[in-house]
Amino acid sequence: MKQALTIEISLSPGDHLLEDLIRAKALKKAGLKEDASLETEVIRRSIDARGRKPVYRLRVRINSPDNPQENNIQYRNYFKNVESKKSVIIVGAGPAGYFAALEFLLLGYKPIVLDRGKDVRQRRRDLRAIQQFGQVNPHSNYCFGEGGAGTYSDGKLYTRSKKRGDYYKILHMLVEHGATPDILIDAHPHIGSNKLPGIVSAIRDTICEFGGEVHFDHFVTDLITENGELKGVVVNESNPIQADAVILATGHSARDIYKLLFKHKLTIEAKPFALGVRIEHPQSLIDSIQYNMANRGEHLPASSYSLVCQVGEKGVFSFCMCPGGLVVPASTAPGEIVVNGMSLSKRDSPYANAGTVVAVDPSEFKGFEKDPFVCMDFQAMVEQNVFSHGDGSQAAPAQRLTDFVKGKLSVDLPGTSYIPGILSRRVDDILPQSISAKLKSAVSQFEKKMRGYYTSEAVVIATESRTSAPVKIPRTKDTLMHPDMEGLFPCGEGAGYAGGIMSAAMDGQRVARAVARYYTRKNC
Repeated sequence: MKQALTIEISLSPGDHLLEDLIRAKALKKAGLKEDASLETEVIRRSIDARGRKPVYRLRVRINSPDNPQENNIQYRNYFKNVESKKSVIIVGAGPAGYFAALEFLLLGYKPIVLDRGKDVRQRRRDLRAIQQFGQVNPHSNYCFGEGGAGTYSDGKLYTRSKKRGDYYKILHMLVEHGATPDILIDAHPHIGSNKLPGIVSAIRDTICEFGGEVHFDHFVTDLITENGELKGVVVNESNPIQADAVILATGHSARDIYKLLFKHKLTIEAKPFALGVRIEHPQSLIDSIQYNMANRGEHLPASSYSLVCQVGEKGVFSFCMCPGGLVVPASTAPGEIVVNGMSLSKRDSPYANAGTVVAVDPSEFKGFEKDPFVCMDFQAMVEQNVFSHGDGSQAAPAQRLTDFVKGKLSVDLPGTSYIPGILSRRVDDILPQSISAKLKSAVSQFEKKMRGYYTSEAVVIATESRTSAPVKIPRTKDTLMHPDMEGLFPCGEGAGYAGGIMSAAMDGQRVARAVARYYTRKNC
């Protein structure tokens, strides 16, 4: 066998774990006899639930001694000590910021990462405060702090934007820092919010070990400029930190950063986003719909779904679906209600939830051409209005799905994973009618695609509003630098160039390489 062969096979749940069976079936399908010199390796794994019974589909590579398997690259072996190298400031310790920092270790520049929040361990105290006592720390919450929003939001590693960067490089780096190797082969890889904190802190340790810096409780309050060039930032109103390049990787909820750029007369733009609710079902119900069986058993994971439809000219879609997951409070300031979803690595909660949202475009608002904050202000208004219909805590207004569609107050509410609690309210009345009407119409379309989706066992929880940034920070196509400020590099979700852990990480790598090119030009 002169070349490696790739074979597709199908196996029943449970059988997909038996290495000898996988090998035998792959060799048989390839027309090869058992030969100890041949190596078999699963390189892709997915679940196909379209038939009467779900099966695992495996892609198996068969290697011969003439075609030895290539060892996975260990990027750590290529990191440089950058302690005395030229520095770059990275604002934000989320996936965009941290993977930009790792890229700088390869490129030979010193990353200085600044985050307004706390490290993952200290951050847990603030998450407990918001869950149990409704106390929102505006600098440390489910959105702000080490690892960003993704650390406590399921850890899904799927993206359709693989052309933006080296997708597999990021996966391998995650494995190097403690993620299970399964993420290298799963079609929809997932880590889990209980595993991600350890991986995130391991990445921080690597950055510091090779001479980079990571600082928490460092809230950027101003920019240091000189003749149209960025020379650094001011932290906590009085502490200047200097560098010739600054990467802004602040995530989709850092409203103060947008206002800071506006204060400096830097161009920012209103951007489309989406707004709606979290809809939570019993996981057993979703399993029965998706797998066509009452009990999925131990060898099938909690099932998921992805739904999308058009209502008039608007798209309505499920977002950040969390099988076996939890609904969590994602507010970043007192006086607002925002919810999000997360799952632990086992995805063993009895509930399934997904954001269900309506596309919102700046053109819907009067004067949008001149006001970059029209979408952000609308987002904030809805979140604050939802809070005003609560009890002053982080308990969220909720309604049974059937009552939401019918426009009725729910007499009672089903169980929920949302720890702060839910309150029976007319969510359909609290949300803007343009949003509620489209959600109601979408539910009937979703029911046609997933029979059983429309049920009184499901609960609608308001409000899901942080799907993406409502503001875009422009950058030039060639330099990835802000057109109005030399040395300022917008990056990731907060700038409008990513949507999730993987796309943000890839954008961080891409922007790091752009900074390296910028420094090379400056030194010529």
